[in-house]
Amino acid sequence: MGRDNAPMDRRTYLKVTGASGVAVVTAGCLGDLTGGGSEEIIPGTAVGFPPFEIRNDEGEIDGFDIELLEAIVAETDYEIGEWKNFDFKSLVPSLTSEKIDVIAAAMTINEERDQTIDFTDPYYSADQAILVRAGGNFQPSSLGDLSGRTLGAQKGTTGQAVTEDEVDGADARGYNSYVLAVQDLENRNLDAVVLDKPVAESFAANRNVEIAFIYETGEQYGFGVRENDDDLTEALNDGLAAVQDSGEFQEITTKWFGEE
Repeated sequence: MGRDNAPMDRRTYLKVTGASGVAVVTAGCLGDLTGGGSEEIIPGTAVGFPPFEIRNDEGEIDGFDIELLEAIVAETDYEIGEWKNFDFKSLVPSLTSEKIDVIAAAMTINEERDQTIDFTDPYYSADQAILVRAGGNFQPSSLGDLSGRTLGAQKGTTGQAVTEDEVDGADARGYNSYVLAVQDLENRNLDAVVLDKPVAESFAANRNVEIAFIYETGEQYGFGVRENDDDLTEALNDGLAAVQDSGEFQEITTKWFGEE
Protein backbone atom coordinates (compact mmCIF):
# COMPACT_ATOMS: atom_id res chain seq x y z
CA MET A 1 0.00 0.00 0.00
CA GLY A 2 1.16 3.58 -0.68
CA ARG A 3 0.23 7.13 0.17
CA ASP A 4 -0.02 8.15 -3.51
CA ASN A 5 3.31 9.99 -3.34
CA ALA A 6 1.97 12.41 -0.75
CA PRO A 7 4.62 15.07 0.07
CA MET A 8 4.03 14.81 3.83
CA ASP A 9 4.01 11.81 6.13
CA ARG A 10 0.87 10.94 8.04
CA ARG A 11 1.73 12.61 11.32
CA THR A 12 2.73 15.86 9.58
CA TYR A 13 -0.51 15.79 7.62
CA LEU A 14 -2.58 15.38 10.76
CA LYS A 15 -0.89 18.37 12.34
CA VAL A 16 -1.47 20.51 9.26
CA THR A 17 -5.10 19.57 8.61
CA GLY A 18 -6.22 19.29 12.24
CA ALA A 19 -10.01 19.42 12.38
CA SER A 20 -10.40 21.18 9.06
CA GLY A 21 -12.70 18.55 7.61
CA VAL A 22 -10.30 17.66 4.78
CA ALA A 23 -10.63 13.99 3.82
CA VAL A 24 -7.64 11.75 3.26
CA VAL A 25 -8.20 9.16 0.56
CA THR A 26 -6.08 6.09 1.21
CA ALA A 27 -5.58 2.78 -0.48
CA GLY A 28 -7.12 -0.42 0.79
CA CYS A 29 -9.25 -0.65 3.88
CA LEU A 30 -7.84 2.34 5.68
CA GLY A 31 -10.85 4.56 6.28
CA ASP A 32 -11.16 8.21 5.31
CA LEU A 33 -9.94 10.73 7.83
CA THR A 34 -12.52 13.47 8.26
CA GLY A 35 -13.01 16.18 10.80
CA GLY A 36 -9.66 15.51 12.44
CA GLY A 37 -10.65 11.94 13.33
CA SER A 38 -8.40 8.91 13.13
CA GLU A 39 -7.85 6.52 10.25
CA GLU A 40 -9.56 3.19 10.78
CA ILE A 41 -7.60 0.00 10.19
CA ILE A 42 -9.35 -3.30 9.54
CA PRO A 43 -7.77 -6.24 11.40
CA GLY A 44 -7.89 -9.84 10.24
CA THR A 45 -7.38 -13.05 12.19
CA ALA A 46 -8.00 -16.82 12.09
CA VAL A 47 -10.15 -18.05 14.97
CA GLY A 48 -9.39 -21.53 16.32
CA PHE A 49 -5.89 -21.02 17.73
CA PRO A 50 -6.40 -20.71 21.50
CA PRO A 51 -5.47 -18.70 23.44
CA PHE A 52 -4.31 -16.39 20.63
CA GLU A 53 -7.58 -16.39 18.68
CA ILE A 54 -10.87 -17.75 20.00
CA ARG A 55 -14.57 -17.08 20.13
CA ASN A 56 -15.69 -16.22 23.64
CA ASP A 57 -18.93 -17.27 25.34
CA GLU A 58 -20.77 -14.45 23.58
CA GLY A 59 -19.54 -15.66 20.19
CA GLU A 60 -17.22 -12.68 19.77
CA ILE A 61 -13.67 -12.87 18.40
CA ASP A 62 -11.31 -12.71 21.35
CA GLY A 63 -7.90 -13.87 22.53
CA PHE A 64 -4.37 -12.75 23.27
CA ASP A 65 -3.66 -11.36 19.79
CA ILE A 66 -6.99 -9.54 19.65
CA GLU A 67 -6.58 -7.86 23.04
CA LEU A 68 -2.93 -7.04 22.40
CA LEU A 69 -3.51 -5.44 18.99
CA GLU A 70 -6.41 -3.38 20.33
CA ALA A 71 -4.21 -2.14 23.18
CA ILE A 72 -1.43 -1.29 20.73
CA VAL A 73 -3.72 0.60 18.35
CA ALA A 74 -5.12 2.56 21.31
CA GLU A 75 -1.60 4.00 21.71
CA THR A 76 -1.56 5.31 18.13
CA ASP A 77 -3.44 7.84 16.01
CA TYR A 78 -5.33 5.01 14.32
CA GLU A 79 -8.63 3.41 15.29
CA ILE A 80 -9.33 -0.30 15.02
CA GLY A 81 -12.28 -1.41 12.93
CA GLU A 82 -14.39 -4.57 12.93
CA TRP A 83 -12.47 -7.83 13.13
CA LYS A 84 -12.63 -10.10 10.06
CA ASN A 85 -12.12 -13.85 10.34
CA PHE A 86 -10.45 -15.99 7.66
CA ASP A 87 -8.83 -19.38 7.27
CA PHE A 88 -5.20 -18.93 8.26
CA LYS A 89 -3.92 -19.64 4.74
CA SER A 90 -6.17 -16.86 3.37
CA LEU A 91 -4.81 -14.10 5.61
CA VAL A 92 -1.83 -13.03 3.51
CA PRO A 93 -3.89 -12.88 0.27
CA SER A 94 -6.57 -10.93 2.14
CA LEU A 95 -3.95 -8.44 3.28
CA THR A 96 -2.30 -7.99 -0.11
CA SER A 97 -5.70 -7.65 -1.82
CA GLU A 98 -6.57 -4.90 0.70
CA LYS A 99 -9.51 -6.65 2.34
CA ILE A 100 -7.76 -6.04 5.68
CA ASP A 101 -4.95 -3.76 6.87
CA VAL A 102 -3.21 -5.85 9.52
CA ILE A 103 -2.91 -9.54 10.40
CA ALA A 104 -3.08 -10.56 14.06
CA ALA A 105 -2.97 -14.36 14.04
CA ALA A 106 0.12 -15.71 15.82
CA MET A 107 1.89 -15.49 12.46
CA THR A 108 5.52 -16.55 12.41
CA ILE A 109 7.94 -14.11 10.84
CA ASN A 110 9.77 -16.03 8.13
CA GLU A 111 11.62 -15.37 4.90
CA GLU A 112 8.88 -16.70 2.63
CA ARG A 113 6.17 -14.46 4.07
CA ASP A 114 8.58 -11.52 4.27
CA GLN A 115 8.87 -11.60 0.49
CA THR A 116 5.17 -10.76 0.20
CA ILE A 117 4.29 -8.71 3.30
CA ASP A 118 6.04 -6.77 6.06
CA PHE A 119 5.99 -7.46 9.78
CA THR A 120 6.06 -5.39 12.92
CA ASP A 121 8.64 -5.99 15.60
CA PRO A 122 8.23 -9.46 17.16
CA TYR A 123 5.84 -9.69 20.11
CA TYR A 124 5.99 -13.39 21.04
CA SER A 125 8.43 -16.32 20.83
CA ALA A 126 7.25 -19.92 20.41
CA ASP A 127 8.53 -23.39 19.58
CA GLN A 128 6.60 -26.37 18.18
CA ALA A 129 4.95 -28.96 20.42
CA ILE A 130 3.99 -32.50 19.52
CA LEU A 131 0.54 -33.27 20.91
CA VAL A 132 -0.66 -36.87 21.48
CA ARG A 133 -3.60 -38.55 23.21
CA ALA A 134 -3.30 -38.39 26.98
CA GLY A 135 -2.27 -41.73 28.43
CA GLY A 136 -2.01 -43.29 24.99
CA ASN A 137 0.48 -45.94 23.85
CA PHE A 138 2.21 -43.58 21.41
CA GLN A 139 4.67 -41.41 23.35
CA PRO A 140 7.28 -40.02 20.91
CA SER A 141 10.34 -38.16 22.16
CA SER A 142 11.85 -36.92 18.89
CA LEU A 143 10.87 -36.16 15.29
CA GLY A 144 12.35 -39.52 14.29
CA ASP A 145 9.65 -41.25 16.32
CA LEU A 146 7.01 -39.62 14.10
CA SER A 147 8.26 -41.36 10.94
CA GLY A 148 5.49 -43.25 9.14
CA ARG A 149 2.83 -41.88 11.48
CA THR A 150 -0.38 -40.01 10.66
CA LEU A 151 0.17 -36.38 11.65
CA GLY A 152 -2.06 -33.33 11.67
CA ALA A 153 -1.36 -29.60 11.48
CA GLN A 154 -3.11 -26.41 10.47
CA LYS A 155 -2.65 -25.45 6.83
CA GLY A 156 -0.05 -22.77 6.17
CA THR A 157 1.63 -23.07 9.58
CA THR A 158 5.09 -24.04 10.76
CA GLY A 159 3.52 -27.22 12.13
CA GLN A 160 2.48 -28.24 8.64
CA ALA A 161 5.99 -27.56 7.34
CA VAL A 162 7.41 -29.80 10.06
CA THR A 163 5.02 -32.68 9.28
CA GLU A 164 5.65 -32.44 5.52
CA ASP A 165 9.34 -31.55 5.32
CA GLU A 166 11.06 -32.78 8.47
CA VAL A 167 9.43 -36.14 9.19
CA ASP A 168 10.21 -39.11 6.94
CA GLY A 169 7.30 -41.09 5.53
CA ALA A 170 4.58 -39.35 7.50
CA ASP A 171 0.97 -39.19 6.37
CA ALA A 172 0.71 -35.42 6.80
CA ARG A 173 -2.82 -34.02 6.90
CA GLY A 174 -3.68 -30.32 6.77
CA TYR A 175 -6.65 -28.77 8.56
CA ASN A 176 -8.31 -25.38 8.31
CA SER A 177 -8.35 -25.20 12.12
CA TYR A 178 -6.35 -26.82 14.90
CA VAL A 179 -9.62 -27.48 16.71
CA LEU A 180 -10.50 -29.96 13.95
CA ALA A 181 -7.03 -31.51 14.08
CA VAL A 182 -7.21 -32.04 17.84
CA GLN A 183 -10.69 -33.55 17.48
CA ASP A 184 -9.28 -36.04 14.97
CA LEU A 185 -6.44 -36.80 17.38
CA GLU A 186 -8.90 -37.52 20.18
CA ASN A 187 -10.97 -39.66 17.80
CA ARG A 188 -7.86 -41.75 16.95
CA ASN A 189 -7.73 -40.57 13.34
CA LEU A 190 -4.27 -39.06 13.97
CA ASP A 191 -1.25 -40.22 15.93
CA ALA A 192 -0.07 -36.68 16.76
CA VAL A 193 -0.60 -33.00 16.02
CA VAL A 194 2.27 -30.53 15.56
CA LEU A 195 1.51 -26.98 16.66
CA ASP A 196 2.84 -23.94 18.50
CA LYS A 197 3.75 -24.63 22.13
CA PRO A 198 1.41 -22.10 23.84
CA VAL A 199 -1.53 -23.35 21.79
CA ALA A 200 -0.66 -26.97 22.59
CA GLU A 201 -0.56 -26.06 26.29
CA SER A 202 -4.06 -24.59 26.01
CA PHE A 203 -5.42 -27.76 24.37
CA ALA A 204 -3.64 -29.97 26.91
CA ALA A 205 -5.29 -28.07 29.76
CA ASN A 206 -8.77 -28.51 28.32
CA ARG A 207 -8.83 -31.68 26.19
CA ASN A 208 -7.82 -35.31 26.54
CA VAL A 209 -4.40 -34.68 24.99
CA GLU A 210 -0.87 -34.04 26.25
CA ILE A 211 2.45 -32.69 25.01
CA ALA A 212 4.91 -35.48 24.19
CA PHE A 213 7.93 -33.23 23.52
CA ILE A 214 8.97 -29.79 22.32
CA TYR A 215 10.73 -29.21 19.00
CA GLU A 216 12.72 -25.98 19.28
CA THR A 217 12.40 -23.73 16.23
CA GLY A 218 13.10 -20.25 17.63
CA GLU A 219 9.96 -18.82 16.03
CA GLN A 220 8.80 -15.25 16.60
CA TYR A 221 5.35 -13.84 15.91
CA GLY A 222 4.71 -10.45 14.36
CA PHE A 223 1.69 -8.50 13.11
CA GLY A 224 1.51 -8.56 9.31
CA VAL A 225 1.14 -5.36 7.29
CA ARG A 226 1.30 -4.57 3.59
CA GLU A 227 4.68 -3.86 2.08
CA ASN A 228 5.67 -0.19 2.12
CA ASP A 229 2.94 0.72 4.62
CA ASP A 230 5.66 2.31 6.69
CA ASP A 231 3.42 4.73 8.61
CA LEU A 232 1.25 1.94 9.97
CA THR A 233 4.22 -0.32 10.71
CA GLU A 234 5.99 2.45 12.61
CA ALA A 235 2.84 3.32 14.55
CA LEU A 236 2.28 -0.31 15.56
CA ASN A 237 5.91 -0.70 16.62
CA ASP A 238 5.65 2.46 18.73
CA GLY A 239 2.37 1.24 20.21
CA LEU A 240 3.87 -2.15 21.03
CA ALA A 241 6.78 -0.50 22.81
CA ALA A 242 4.39 1.72 24.77
CA VAL A 243 2.26 -1.25 25.85
CA GLN A 244 5.37 -3.16 26.92
CA ASP A 245 6.81 -0.19 28.83
CA SER A 246 3.53 0.51 30.66
CA GLY A 247 3.19 -3.05 31.92
CA GLU A 248 -0.03 -3.65 29.99
CA PHE A 249 1.68 -6.24 27.80
CA GLN A 250 2.50 -8.33 30.86
CA GLU A 251 -1.05 -7.94 32.17
CA ILE A 252 -2.47 -9.27 28.89
CA THR A 253 0.09 -12.10 28.84
CA THR A 254 -0.76 -13.10 32.40
CA LYS A 255 -4.48 -13.05 31.61
CA TRP A 256 -4.20 -15.40 28.65
CA PHE A 257 -1.21 -17.58 29.57
CA GLY A 258 -0.86 -17.24 33.33
CA GLU A 259 2.76 -16.17 32.81
CA GLU A 260 4.48 -13.78 35.19
